[in-house]
Amino acid sequence: MNQVKKSPTDEVGKRAYSSFGRINGQHPFKDQVPGGRVEYKARYKKGGKVTFFNFDLAKEMGLLPKTHETKLNPELEKEILETFSLVIINEYDEMNKIKFPQDEIHPHTYMATRYLQLQHPDKTGRTSGDGRSIWNGTFRGNGTTWDVSSCGTGATKLSPACNINKIFYQTGDPSISYGCGLSEVGEGLETLFFSEVLGKNGFKTERVLAIIEFDKGLAINVRANPNLMRPSHFFGHLKQGNLTTLKQVADYYIERQIENKAWAQTTFKNNKEKYFYLANQVARDFAAVSAKFEDEYIFCWLDWDGDNILMDGGIIDYGSIRQFGLFHAEYRYDDVQRYSTTILEQKQKARYIVQCFAQIADFLTTGKKRSLSEFRNHDVLKTFDKHFHECKDRNLVQKIGFKKNHQDFLMKNHRHLVTKFRKPFSYFERSKSKRGMYKVPDGINRDALFCMRDILREMPQLYLTKEGMLRDEDFIEVIKSSYAKKSDLKLTEVRRKQISKFQNTYMALLAAVEKETGMTRAQLLLELTMRSSVINKYDRVTGDSITFIVQKVQKLRPKLGAEELYQLAQQFSSYQNLDPDQKTVSNEIPPRHKNIMQGLYSIVRECREGL
Repeated sequence: MNQVKKSPTDEVGKRAYSSFGRINGQHPFKDQVPGGRVEYKARYKKGGKVTFFNFDLAKEMGLLPKTHETKLNPELEKEILETFSLVIINEYDEMNKIKFPQDEIHPHTYMATRYLQLQHPDKTGRTSGDGRSIWNGTFRGNGTTWDVSSCGTGATKLSPACNINKIFYQTGDPSISYGCGLSEVGEGLETLFFSEVLGKNGFKTERVLAIIEFDKGLAINVRANPNLMRPSHFFGHLKQGNLTTLKQVADYYIERQIENKAWAQTTFKNNKEKYFYLANQVARDFAAVSAKFEDEYIFCWLDWDGDNILMDGGIIDYGSIRQFGLFHAEYRYDDVQRYSTTILEQKQKARYIVQCFAQIADFLTTGKKRSLSEFRNHDVLKTFDKHFHECKDRNLVQKIGFKKNHQDFLMKNHRHLVTKFRKPFSYFERSKSKRGMYKVPDGINRDALFCMRDILREMPQLYLTKEGMLRDEDFIEVIKSSYAKKSDLKLTEVRRKQISKFQNTYMALLAAVEKETGMTRAQLLLELTMRSSVINKYDRVTGDSITFIVQKVQKLRPKLGAEELYQLAQQFSSYQNLDPDQKTVSNEIPPRHKNIMQGLYSIVRECREGL
């Protein structure tokens, strides 16, 4: 295994895929933050095959040349397997003196990182972190350094099961689920389809680079992102009062952000400026993402430990991610021991995370750890609050369909109208069914009544064909969802007033843009019709639809090659691209797969209003 691999050569005689050799377990975090990881030897795991490879991501990273064909040739598959088909030699193996062939053991160690996790009895991060994942290393290409990690590579000592039950587990132990250290193909496919869709729609997210499949549906799922650090990587050392390691984590993260040109400011006069810049970046990022989660109905289960999200608000761990079709604001996931947060509670959890970073910046600057409660009204929190409301208003004018320059004009000169429109908009968005709370397959929910995408999509074209505003009855007919019963749709006096406010303020926004641009009402309505039909697409993906799509793809997988699965994922994410300014390029797929795509589209349509 440690011998020089035979690989194809390029035009200058070098290995065509030598770039993969740079992902070998080496990672700067290991050296810069020695107290932030556990290291494991790893050995080659036999019997794997590449079920999926993300050619688009590999080219973006620089792992493959941009001219590489979308084809998994034998040499490329061999390189992927030798790089990522790994299983750690863990504490159980060492204690039981299990021997492995030396030529299967990789020369470098791979790290599992330590971070705070709510599930652990120790609430300070001393025992928690990557329970079934390793960091494969970094790769720098096309001006960006990427982190690469793999899930399903064996049971580490940082899993909840290991620390709750006080024993080390053998990888694959059937007596325990999460603690066995393995992952499944379905998890990789769910992350693949969801992350590609959300990534195309402006969300920061980890992405699937490869899925390596083994017997019985098991898999190693390889993910990549320019920076895979989470708030929880900081919080464990904060809770422990470990200033030295906390500073190492902060300096490491800041260095990567500067290296990747992710921040506007790259030099600092002193530590105070540097660490409070970090805190304010977290405030702005988490204000923006929590506002977007609310407005796009994304359930992410944010909590105080900062475990389920990246430092820049990027999405990670798609096992706890959903996108609702309506504003199902009371949905809670049932995690057996507790219920999750709701969409609306995510803002306060995000704000709490920001408060912790104000505390961190002060701790790193002064060397003294002050009580978290002292930072409740800190300027960093004021930055969060201000930016959150700005993002909410910006998101709304964008969803209406206004172009970027029109959004800028309204936000600068008529923001009071945007805020005024948001009140009746929120009234309908947050209206709930009289049915009340009830159990759903994975938790509890109370149904939302109205589909705001429908009214924003249909209203400009209805105004084009009708004189005057919509009758109250017509407005309700457009906006009602399949969850609404007759008793939910009564036109009370309050509801009639809200319909009037909704339409009058909408018209006032149009009038402001018309006056500024000289456009006629018909011209502006036509523009909004075209843009809103894309932004507020009738059949937008939901969490339920992803679940059913993965089930369908799982059944079809024996007939699908890795390239075909890549093409399906690309075609599906392009179909779900809701950016009216981005020209989508249709990825060609074999004609025999057109029926598959139609089946996936039908699933999305059927689940469009659900969870």
